[in-house]
Amino acid sequence: MDPSNSKTPAFADDAAARAYAELAAVLSEIEANYISPDRGMHTPEERTAGRYLLANALQHGFQCWFEVDPKRPLFHRWLSPTKKLLGDNPDAVYYGAIADPAGSYRIRGNVHGACYTSFSVETGAQQGHLSKGVISTLNDTEFDVAADGSYEIIASPEPQPRNWLRLEPGAGSITTRHYWEWERSVAADPTFHVPLWIEPLEDPGPAAPMDDAAIAAGIQRVINFVRGATIDFPDLPPEVMPSWVSNEVNRFDNSAYDESNSEIGYAAVDNAYLQTRYELDPDQALIMRGRFPRCRFGNVVLWNHRLQTPPYRHRRVSLNRHQVHYEKDGSFKMVVAHRDPGVPNWIDAAGLRTGMIFWRFLLPEEQVPPIEAEVVDVDTLSQPSETGDES
Repeated sequence: MDPSNSKTPAFADDAAARAYAELAAVLSEIEANYISPDRGMHTPEERTAGRYLLANALQHGFQCWFEVDPKRPLFHRWLSPTKKLLGDNPDAVYYGAIADPAGSYRIRGNVHGACYTSFSVETGAQQGHLSKGVISTLNDTEFDVAADGSYEIIASPEPQPRNWLRLEPGAGSITTRHYWEWERSVAADPTFHVPLWIEPLEDPGPAAPMDDAAIAAGIQRVINFVRGATIDFPDLPPEVMPSWVSNEVNRFDNSAYDESNSEIGYAAVDNAYLQTRYELDPDQALIMRGRFPRCRFGNVVLWNHRLQTPPYRHRRVSLNRHQVHYEKDGSFKMVVAHRDPGVPNWIDAAGLRTGMIFWRFLLPEEQVPPIEAEVVDVDTLSQPSETGDES
């Protein structure tokens, strides 16, 4: 940090004042060294995405890290139509809680009609730092769910006979996933709530009121998270990317299921993934043809290069299996384009000429069938072919 980037606080002896000054300096550092061509931001569109990510990271840091109390954890809804980070999904609701990995906790909830519910314990995600991987998971096939959808789980370092989520030193961040395949994507409703509670098995007593040191510590956690999501977020070269990430624009690798997801922070170990980068001019469209494997959940979503969806409350930027119109043989043909091509299964690129296409296949029972992709002129899609069928 360069102290010259910020003025000396009026009450410089206050730890909180110094922390706020450091936060201001970090924001200046991000603007100077992250929002730049060196980090792949060459155009106004790309710089806008970088600053939007920064705003969302600040929002998340203050909501989920500023007043975190590991002895008295709370579940916060992590993502929403106005807060997008780390590869959000319009067909899912996520919650997170920061617990003391040495403590024991009771988690109560209800699956609430979700087609999938899971809990993951992240390693390294302490003091505002991002996850470095997943050390334990529990999905709804591995814990008892009552007829009314309710369940109870124990998260602790000590083994339990059933419904146990393992904690270990350095790993107390708990991430939850709740997936739905609805006609209207569930995350589009910012008020949607999944019943979910966490409480310590031993009452730690009331929390102390906020003081200068606590505010300073909270701001430092916010700084850690904001840095981790922006300037310290690694730009991985192609040779070290997961095998399911294609190195070719507008093409998918169609690799086999990759068990290395547990080594990726905030990844879902039950998912098989496919990803590519797309590039489309305003008059172009990308056709994707394939089939869903037998699985619990499947969808495809668009992101910008900062792993954020375009606005999805009033646009369809993703498709789940329920939303898809299928061919007679059970296959699909989806179209990514900047404007409505007049055919089913349009995914709206929302004017983003370049971005990412990301597929999720949850608990697949077979290898994911290949997804073939080709770029065409968008105006040709609504024209009948020589056989009388739409192209």
